[in-house]
Amino acid sequence: MTEAVNTDYVSVRGLGKSYGSLRVFSDLNFDIAKGEFITLLGPSGCGKSTLLRCLAGLETPDQGSLSVDGEDVTYLAAQKREIGMVFQSYALFPNMSVEDNIAFGLKMQKLDKAEIARRVAEGVALVELEGNEKKYPHQLSGGQKQRVALARALVTKPRILLLDEPLSALDARIRRSLREQIRAIQKELRLTTIFVTHDQEEAMTISDRIFLMNKGSIVQSGTSEEVYLNPANEFAARFIGAYNLLDADQVERLIGRRPKSALVAIRPESVFVRHPDLTYPETSSRPIPAVVRSHQLLGNVIRYAFEAGDVMLTVDVMNRSSDRLMKPGTEVELILNLTELRELEA
Repeated sequence: MTEAVNTDYVSVRGLGKSYGSLRVFSDLNFDIAKGEFITLLGPSGCGKSTLLRCLAGLETPDQGSLSVDGEDVTYLAAQKREIGMVFQSYALFPNMSVEDNIAFGLKMQKLDKAEIARRVAEGVALVELEGNEKKYPHQLSGGQKQRVALARALVTKPRILLLDEPLSALDARIRRSLREQIRAIQKELRLTTIFVTHDQEEAMTISDRIFLMNKGSIVQSGTSEEVYLNPANEFAARFIGAYNLLDADQVERLIGRRPKSALVAIRPESVFVRHPDLTYPETSSRPIPAVVRSHQLLGNVIRYAFEAGDVMLTVDVMNRSSDRLMKPGTEVELILNLTELRELEA
């Protein structure tokens, strides 16, 4: 018999938090399913870390409620919530070895020595730190320290795992490796997880759903594909990807048709450099004369800035060969995929 999915395992209603006259957020409402991986994405100061701390019990909300698996935990002490938290700063005890750092929470739970030893061994194996049990934090790399912090949170078998920008201090290669490991562990344990980041690539590669936040509000929520392909408003379009944002007059000059909305977005990969030997679908715009103004090499993609009349357009082209690089001043024709134009809310 298939186990029923608890679609509101975490339930937040009307949640608000202020510091004096500074309102961080108000009237937040959302549900999270059991086993779901949620990312709180947004710029610094938008309220995502404060929201995470309210969920952890490290901050007390001024209004509203939050529950976990049907239990109201709004004012429950942090140590009674059965929630694990991993911080950006690792927060390891410098005078304790790896195994003692991992065991700390288990000792606070007053488990017997045999159970603590068993769980520590499981935690070490889970984050692939075998052979490092006797080392101290100063003997570890940044990635290893973060894995110790992760193991320390996991061995207590939390109902929810909270991660507050845990990878931001690491270099790009280690970040990619560790986020893949976190996601693999989360899936293996089917652990409800809430992850905070301001990195859109990180959010899109790791999440079941993204909650995009700005100025204390969740402006859009959905899968990575939903948030990226259908931005809800100007902020979402600017924050997710490198959308071209055009006003109604610019759109009319480019395609000969005026949109209903005052602001329209189109992704840089939805604008094509016309090739005379290729056929384009009926949903394409007429050819638009343009001139290359600059380009950026982004690895497998070249990002061009084109000037089409008085309209600047960003266009992404696959980097197939250095021989095909278009230099500034090159004249081309652009084609817009009209089905990819997104009219935005004010």
